[in-house]
Amino acid sequence: MQADMKMEKKASLAIALVPVIFLIIALSFNVIGVFGDDALSGSNQFILMMSGAVAALMGLLTGTKWETVLEGIEDSIKSTTGALIILLLIGSLAGAWMISGIVPAMIYYGLKILSPEIFLPASALICAMVSLATGSSWSTSATVGIALIGIGKALGLNEAMVAGAVISGAYFGDKLSPLSDTTNLAPAMAGTDLFTHIRYMLYTTIPSFVIALILFTFIGLGQSGSISIDEIQPLLSELESTYNLSPWLFLVPALVIFLIIKKMPALPAILIGTLAGIAFAPIFQSELLAELSSSLSDGSYYKLLLNALTVEVVYPSTHPILKELLVSGGMVSMLNTVWLIIAAMIFGGSMEASGFLKIISTALLKLATGTFSLVATTVGTCGLVNITASDQYLAIVLPGRMYADAYKKQGLAPENLSRTLEDSGTVTSVLIPHNTCGAYQSTVLGVDTMAYLPYAFFNYLSPITTLIYAAMGWKIKKLISPEKEAVKLTDHE
Repeated sequence: MQADMKMEKKASLAIALVPVIFLIIALSFNVIGVFGDDALSGSNQFILMMSGAVAALMGLLTGTKWETVLEGIEDSIKSTTGALIILLLIGSLAGAWMISGIVPAMIYYGLKILSPEIFLPASALICAMVSLATGSSWSTSATVGIALIGIGKALGLNEAMVAGAVISGAYFGDKLSPLSDTTNLAPAMAGTDLFTHIRYMLYTTIPSFVIALILFTFIGLGQSGSISIDEIQPLLSELESTYNLSPWLFLVPALVIFLIIKKMPALPAILIGTLAGIAFAPIFQSELLAELSSSLSDGSYYKLLLNALTVEVVYPSTHPILKELLVSGGMVSMLNTVWLIIAAMIFGGSMEASGFLKIISTALLKLATGTFSLVATTVGTCGLVNITASDQYLAIVLPGRMYADAYKKQGLAPENLSRTLEDSGTVTSVLIPHNTCGAYQSTVLGVDTMAYLPYAFFNYLSPITTLIYAAMGWKIKKLISPEKEAVKLTDHE
């Protein structure tokens, strides 16, 4: 108690901002000045840990006990346990689906159906439908997203554009799906119900996605791809000669989507998809397994399949594009992202335990004097938490707790807050490299966060649309007092 009083007495906004400023300057120098795209290979992780150390030091100087800081870090890392396990399983799933021929089959049939001109909007729509059905942007990217990246590469399209389309569609469906965890979390924090929240989100979400589709269509019209139709045929022929391709292989991804639709948690659903993929490998790819296992010392199928799940396996190919596509890294390919998330949680945990996130949020709240400024402050706080705490759930929970009363005091219905939390907290998380979502999508899709950021149209159009609605006073629902509600019911009767 004395330590808390000491912190309240000494801690200030200037002190609370020191770790944030250190993080921004250090990361900018690291990425722009030195390492570039290689910054996520380890240097950014160290910067995040050093920023956590600065936050802890500032906390200790303002009266926070070391035990409190350590507990905050532990709780922060503990909150990402599910995400870390999912990442490892996604690595295994990608390896299983590659060796069983599932991903190559998706690429093969996709190349036959999709053309470069319609590929980007089609990718966004496909991912939107899958994510809406499953309620998971992560599962969408890990299944159809990986295949669409492969098809886009084979067509000679810019992979950053394809990743932007995949992410835009995945997050659109995630936001509107009643099965999504964030879609359930936002109304719970704001104090409204799920379906009122979803209906109210339609006003901003649909226009944002329509504009994104128009942009993808416009970009797509200028895309002929760097590969002609004649050049695609050798690629298709090599896929046919390397793998036994069959539509039956799609039973596995269909099974995973079905399980998630039936509300099975993501972890067991992905594990089942991984095991099903491995089970399909000897059934459909016996010749390929025999060829690959012959290079092993003991020629063991078991060893080969375990390698596919855990470490890199390179598949035979003479085509330059397939040499790049037909590689799976297994669990080990996800370890760098796991490291990044843990380092980010160290910083976020130190900031929250030291009370600095609350101090910054409270200062921002003082700026909210009207409807627009309150919505803008909420958007800014969600973005700040996504940068500092590196977690989309905290970007919903913390501002939701902070601003619920402020919305009520200004006579605004809670669905205004829940919509703003989703429009700014959920969708912007994927635009930040060290955020759990940004790190995940970058690793799964194999595209750097800063590369796909300009093309993730939906993800930055959503907060912009929310701000426009607030500025214009469109669809800003007011609270109805009990007296007015009674009069309304009487008039209706």
